Amino acid sequence: MRKLTYFVACSIDGFIGDPSGDASSMFAFLDEQFFGHLAAEYPETLPTATREHLGLTDREHRRFDTVIQGRGSYQVALDANVTSPYGHLREYVASRSIEASPDPNVTLISGDLVAAVRELKAEESELGIYLCGGSQLAGALLDEIDELIIKTYPQVYGAGMPMFGAGFSVTDFTLDGVQTFDNGVLIRTYRRKR
Repeated sequence: MRKLTYFVACSIDGFIGDPSGDASSMFAFLDEQFFGHLAAEYPETLPTATREHLGLTDREHRRFDTVIQGRGSYQVALDANVTSPYGHLREYVASRSIEASPDPNVTLISGDLVAAVRELKAEESELGIYLCGGSQLAGALLDEIDELIIKTYPQVYGAGMPMFGAGFSVTDFTLDGVQTFDNGVLIRTYRRKR
C-alpha cells in the first residue's frame, strides 16, 4: 500500500497561508541551505519549471511519483498560465468546478475523492503520493493521510488558512524526526499512529 504524504509549509501557528491563501511571506526563508536540502531530499516536490531552472530535470524521484492538489492550489499555476505545474509527476486535481482538464498530464477528480485516493494508494509502486494542498483537500483526506512532512517557518500569522480545513477531529500521529535549519525553519515528520 502506497503512502499519502501531506508535504506542507506552515507558520508557527499552523496556517498555510493568510486568509486569502497567500503564503509568499514564507519565500524569504528559501535560503541556500534550506533550499538545497529540499532539492536534495524532496526534488519531486519542486514545480517542473523550478526543476528546469535549477538543472534538476534528470533528478530521480526519491519519494513520490504522483501529486494531488486542490482547485485553489492548482489555480495559482493556472493564473501563471501553467497547466501542468508538476509535469514530471502524475498529476491529479480535485475539482468540481473545472469541467475538462486543461492539460493532458492533469487528471481531474470530480467524484468520490476518498475512493480515488484509495485506488491510487492501492497501486503497485515503490513511491508514494504527494498531497500538495490545500486546506480543504487535506481536511477531506485526513483519514487517508499516512505521513505529515511539515515545513514550519518562523512566522506567526495569527489568522489564515489552516493546515486542515475540516471540522473538529482528534487524529494521532507519531513524531519520526525533526530537522532544524540556520534560518529557523523546522521540518517535522510524523506518521499516522496505528
